[in-house]
Amino acid sequence: MDKTLENLFTHLKEKGQLKQDVYDNTLSAFGLLKSTAEELATKYHEMEIDSLGRVPFEFHDRGGFEFEIRFGGDILLFMMHTNVFELPRDHELFKTTYLKEDKSRSYCGIINIYNFLGDSFKYNRLNDLGYLIGRIFINKDKHYYLEGKRELGLLYNNFESDLFDQPHIQQIMQSAIEYTINFDLLTPPYQAVQQITVYDIRATLDNMQLKTGKRLGFKFQADTKEVD
Repeated sequence: MDKTLENLFTHLKEKGQLKQDVYDNTLSAFGLLKSTAEELATKYHEMEIDSLGRVPFEFHDRGGFEFEIRFGGDILLFMMHTNVFELPRDHELFKTTYLKEDKSRSYCGIINIYNFLGDSFKYNRLNDLGYLIGRIFINKDKHYYLEGKRELGLLYNNFESDLFDQPHIQQIMQSAIEYTINFDLLTPPYQAVQQITVYDIRATLDNMQLKTGKRLGFKFQADTKEVD
């Protein structure tokens, strides 16, 4: 009985330590992302790219697990999940030697990157859509894997060797911003907006019930591959 309990408690300790290590690495990585975003906002103003101040680039800290950068008419929202996840057994990364050698490397923390329209928050349009453009997985070795839209995901997917260090963080941040700049708001099909209720039209602009999203009602070949 004592041996069984000892094995149980040992397993509990080992799994708990593993998850704590992953959490600590993810929290540290999130802090580096946050400081990099803040530095980019500072550099934008120092370089005086927009002397008239019409195109902002701003950093906003929203607490320990969330921050955002606002540029042009867009918001990139970075959110760290506080839990640790194991990659599913059918994930392509389990085909790599890296995970075959040590299964515990498949436990990861996750940082999600969402794109929203700036006006969605400015005017409190609660029905507007945001898009998950990428998510960063970080494990106990501080290795990372970025999964997302092809413009991002194909660039940073060498889990076996990529460390989440400052050069990679800078590249990820710049790629996410570049992707968002090129991810334009498109006019929805006429059929999708040809009807409106009395309730909608009488609602205040601050809480407009008409849903807005960059790809609302559209299906494009370039967007058929969603975040996996």
